Amino acid sequence: MKPFNTLPRTDGWHARFIGVVCVAALSACSVLKPSTTEPPAFYALNAAPTTVPLRAPDSATRTLPTLIITPTRAAAGFDSQRIIYVRHAHQLEYFAHNEWIDTPARMLGPLLASSMEATGAFGAVVVTPAGASGDLRLETDIIRLQHNFETRPSRVQFTLRAYLLDDKTRRVLAWREFHGEATAPSDTPAGGVAAANQAVQAELTKLAQFVAAHPR
Repeated sequence: MKPFNTLPRTDGWHARFIGVVCVAALSACSVLKPSTTEPPAFYALNAAPTTVPLRAPDSATRTLPTLIITPTRAAAGFDSQRIIYVRHAHQLEYFAHNEWIDTPARMLGPLLASSMEATGAFGAVVVTPAGASGDLRLETDIIRLQHNFETRPSRVQFTLRAYLLDDKTRRVLAWREFHGEATAPSDTPAGGVAAANQAVQAELTKLAQFVAAHPR
């Protein structure tokens, strides 16, 4: 008679049980392991105004107008924090792990105000959607702000449409589109941001001179 075997069998269900335990242990290790995902980088539009003061010599003896700036709007596709680039005509793409700290439209408000104040042509400059009235109102729309890789070297393209209105009657006194381009120092998100700030600065200077020189 064969002796009675008291050892558990290692085939069948027992092997499957060991496999499940190993998979669970490996899963736990992967959860506890620090993530290697690249952290996002955030960039700002913060170009300093370079507007030359346009205040007339007798401005101290007269009342300067108050300018109300309506928050900037943006065309479809350009109204998010994602940084846009173009490799093919009419196709917008977005950098991964690289974003603006806010939408370009919202970042433009303080820059517009600084540029207008630097002209010395206004008694006050106020950025507000409503609830305040003045003599003139400036409305702006970002038509595009994109890093274009179709050209070499790559360039950032910025287009801003502006309307100057009589704030009392809401009659349009003047309007204009401002187009600017700047060569990117490198074909990277950081290079594009540097070029974007350069292009925005140049066009805001032109816009401020246009608004300040327009008669009320």
